[in-house]
Amino acid sequence: MKKLFLLCCTILLLVACGQKEAVAESKLTKEKRSMKEQFIGKWEGNIETPNGALPIIVELKQDGGTLSVPIQGISNLPVNKVTYSGNKVSVSINLNGSAIAINGTLKDDQIEATFQQNGGSFPLLLKSYKEQPITYETMKIPVQNGELTVALQKTSKKPSPVALIIAGSGPTDKDGNSTLAGKNNSLKMIAEGLADEGIATVRYDKRGLGDNQSLLTKEEDGTFDQYVDDAVQVINALLADKSYSSVHIIGHSEGALIGLLAAQKTKVASYVSIAGVGRPLDVVLLEQLNGQLTPKLYKESTAILKSLKQGKQVKNISPKLQAIFRPAIQPYLMSMLNYNPADELTKVQSRVLIVQGTNDLQVKEADAEALKKGKQEAKLLYMKDMNHVLKKAPTDRAGNLATYADPALSLHEELLPALQQFIKNEK
Repeated sequence: MKKLFLLCCTILLLVACGQKEAVAESKLTKEKRSMKEQFIGKWEGNIETPNGALPIIVELKQDGGTLSVPIQGISNLPVNKVTYSGNKVSVSINLNGSAIAINGTLKDDQIEATFQQNGGSFPLLLKSYKEQPITYETMKIPVQNGELTVALQKTSKKPSPVALIIAGSGPTDKDGNSTLAGKNNSLKMIAEGLADEGIATVRYDKRGLGDNQSLLTKEEDGTFDQYVDDAVQVINALLADKSYSSVHIIGHSEGALIGLLAAQKTKVASYVSIAGVGRPLDVVLLEQLNGQLTPKLYKESTAILKSLKQGKQVKNISPKLQAIFRPAIQPYLMSMLNYNPADELTKVQSRVLIVQGTNDLQVKEADAEALKKGKQEAKLLYMKDMNHVLKKAPTDRAGNLATYADPALSLHEELLPALQQFIKNEK
């Protein structure tokens, strides 16, 4: 009987141990599942590349996911493989034959990661994605080789004035954000701010970028004049729409020159240049490069621009100058070098407003003065401490550039009232 009792106790102990092990295993499985579930969802962040911050969106699912790079027109690219291990995640993606890997660690509700592509490894910090409300409607405007997708920021007033907002150079999207400069939402703020004051706005990603990436598949096919033609087509569509009492142009940086040339070809009521160059591209570009390049590279840049201005492409470009003068972008530069903005402004028949920030690192007061000389009756406004992305900024370069990637920072407080007053032709 005693032996039977001991046997029963032993069995009970074994059962208890088994139950404890099962509970422990179940708890561990739940912890693993809980950790994995913390990864599931949408994340956003910036890949810190040598050329600047590149915004991306990563959606992680149980057994897959997607990658989006809005400014490059990449949307919901499927993930090849995703694996979770404790607080770590590994993502593999194939982009046109190029292998991409994202390896990250979950820490304090963020994923500290590295982004690897073509042998390069770049820091990436992913935070929980915050859905941005879409406050505009999209329209399709017929242009050469297809249709241009544009964003219409409506206003309750009808008929209302409408302003076409044209973004600056390079990979700058309709919101004023760039893979080189960062996310600042400057043009988005102008569009929404004017709409609140009874002025509708239209803005768009230039062909080859974002919503309109498919309109330019080869960089070497792009020309400055093509951008001008796109703007003209949008303006003509707005002029034909009875919803609008008048049509206006607001061009920022390079977009100011696009808008200037479009204003010559259309019957717009007014034209606004914000941080627009007033001197030929080669003069402005060499001024910007002076001090940033070695004497040898500066001399090479001077020779390249001279050749391009004469209509001759340059094949051999130093590696450090490829970003500016690579052969694929030379046709675009050649078409832009044909214009002297101050001379072109004399041909604009509409009212003209020139807006220039005193802390602009890229476009100087000399440009605003040159434009003013081109059209004496133009109104010239200086915005104290405003920089190139239309925010108040310090004079030091590092502090100034920090505002380029700060979407929470509001526009210079004088900018929207000045635009509203000018468009409505108020005294």
